[in-house]
Amino acid sequence: MRAAIEVGFIVFLFYSNLLMGEYERSGRAHEMGLAWAVADMVTPESLIIGVGAGLIGYVVVEFLRGKL
Repeated sequence: MRAAIEVGFIVFLFYSNLLMGEYERSGRAHEMGLAWAVADMVTPESLIIGVGAGLIGYVVVEFLRGKL
């Protein structure tokens, strides 16, 4: 259960960072709106990257917990 929560939190941070990027100067979300920004950032590729990063982050944190 703890692993799912930690991986989910990392995925949440990943997607929130993507959403913030859509609203930067170079992003088109100001013109196109929130629905477009969400549709633009939620893709199968970004889901794979987010879950992969979450799993790697979980493994690293567990390794550090064991060392410290």
